[in-house]
Amino acid sequence: MKKFQLGEFEEIVLLTVGVLYNEAYGVAIKEEIESRLKRKVSVGALQSALRRMEKKGYLNSRTGEANEKRGGKPKRFFTITAHGKEALKYSKDVRTQLWDAIPEIALELKFS
Repeated sequence: MKKFQLGEFEEIVLLTVGVLYNEAYGVAIKEEIESRLKRKVSVGALQSALRRMEKKGYLNSRTGEANEKRGGKPKRFFTITAHGKEALKYSKDVRTQLWDAIPEIALELKFS
């Protein structure tokens, strides 16, 4: 099912949108990923991923209320679509199948 393949960063962004639910907007998504994964996220990479996944139908967006704190610029909030949920489910299922296929002995490694 190639239509549901996600890159690692896309998967992380989609999952984070789900975690944040109704509060998933650019800065919040960036901060949540950085906090949970202890990795830096560039605003450009995040915005590109959000636009790309919206175009693919994995996300919907809506414009929030404008406020003075943001110079009158409204936040853009994202939510997962049914297509996005299927993409996440497919990704999870593939990973689970791969983990389940690893022979136990292959993971019986010791640090030296």
